[in-house]
Amino acid sequence: MGVFRHTWLEARKVFVRMLSNGGAASVSGDALVDALDPTKRLCKLIISCRKASALEHELDHSGVRVTPEVAERVLERLDNAGMLAYRFFEWARRQKRGGCAHTVRSFHTVVGSLAKIRQYQLMWDVVAIMRKEGVANVETFCIIMRKYARAQKFDEAVYTFNVMEKYCVSPNLAAFNSLLSALCKSKNVRKAQEIFDKMNNRFTPDAKTYSILLEGWGRAPNLPKMWEVYNEMLDSGCQPDIVTYGIMVDALCKTGRIEEAVRVVHDMSSRGCQPTTFIYSVLVHTYGVEMRIEDAVATFLDMEKDGVVPDVVVYNALVTAFCKVKKFDNAFRVMDDMEGHGINPNSRTWNIILNTLISHGKDDEAYRVFRSMIKRCQPDSDTYTVMIKMFCDNDKIEMALKVWKYMRLKQFIPSMHTFSVLINGLCDKGEVSQACVLLEDMIEKGIRPPGSTFGKLRQLLLKEGRKDVLEFLVEKMKILIQEPLFD
Repeated sequence: MGVFRHTWLEARKVFVRMLSNGGAASVSGDALVDALDPTKRLCKLIISCRKASALEHELDHSGVRVTPEVAERVLERLDNAGMLAYRFFEWARRQKRGGCAHTVRSFHTVVGSLAKIRQYQLMWDVVAIMRKEGVANVETFCIIMRKYARAQKFDEAVYTFNVMEKYCVSPNLAAFNSLLSALCKSKNVRKAQEIFDKMNNRFTPDAKTYSILLEGWGRAPNLPKMWEVYNEMLDSGCQPDIVTYGIMVDALCKTGRIEEAVRVVHDMSSRGCQPTTFIYSVLVHTYGVEMRIEDAVATFLDMEKDGVVPDVVVYNALVTAFCKVKKFDNAFRVMDDMEGHGINPNSRTWNIILNTLISHGKDDEAYRVFRSMIKRCQPDSDTYTVMIKMFCDNDKIEMALKVWKYMRLKQFIPSMHTFSVLINGLCDKGEVSQACVLLEDMIEKGIRPPGSTFGKLRQLLLKEGRKDVLEFLVEKMKILIQEPLFD
């Protein structure tokens, strides 16, 4: 009853403000919905809280008792702010009346968020809680392996696979494939091949196992080795599937062998294996990169002729092709065609156009496109980063700050790259105090600034004789010092 009363009072405050303005639309219906939505209320409170030490107090007095479903949605919104996510996660567990029983998805979100900012000890603490509650599973360790590999911590990724049984989870073929995939996608296919050669007797490889290695060698690129693995796959009696073919087409296209890739597509078609939109998107994209716009369009039309319904990925490939040859009007027509077929252009679609316009110095047009985008699609981290960087590079820091303010208004948590671009821009403009405020905010959200960004600000503070501010920021940085991996 108390929780309901608090929520109603929040909504009533909004309603009273509306009445006090004579019914004017200064407070929108969305504001009323936000006041009643516990997820939005909590996210707004967490993001606006300037001091980490005050967060728990603010949450305690929010009047919101978090359900597992609400906690899950809040944690997903805090994915880019690992320490904030962790603090909320811990607070929710400690609530009165037994706390919040987090879902497995919530656990995984926090594990991934902490790994992203390299708070590995805290990450393992969360996994220990999962073990205690009996909810740790194979996917838990797959997430950790991917994060370690992405951070170029390959030994730690292998350690994660080997330690699964300690957490009462039996490693299986899915976990084995995940380890190989994590290594291959992090450009260490040799390590993946070495592990495969040692362990393939422990697990019977399937098409996915071989496809992972094929993709790794294709990206290396080492096409002779890729074909060697492919032949080994056939010799073992394992038949290639649509994913296998897609990987090979992609590898051949990326190495400039598009004619050979087309032969592979014809071969798979003759075997009764219908090419997917992914395969068509790879061909369209490659033709676009090679500025063979006629071939790109012809391939897209062939796809439709073969009865394959285009999706957003292949449409994005066609947008890329037109942008490559500076035919922006055609790119916008493709977007209109997408919408005509019930497919909404996503942030990737818009980002392709924005990046191309900016790379050609068409900044004013890029800003117009951005303003059109925000009316039709939610920008992502890349969108905000590229727009802020564009304005910083053109000495329009006030416009960069305007984009930043809009982003925060939308309760979008900036990534490390977005923070860094604006901090660097402020430093270049001599706005040291404002850069310091942003850096502190970045640290408070558990995001570690790159050495180059912190170093630039450090030099400016020393130059201005503000050692006290520098020491304060250094102390803040110590919170984010990487923890050891092992217990």
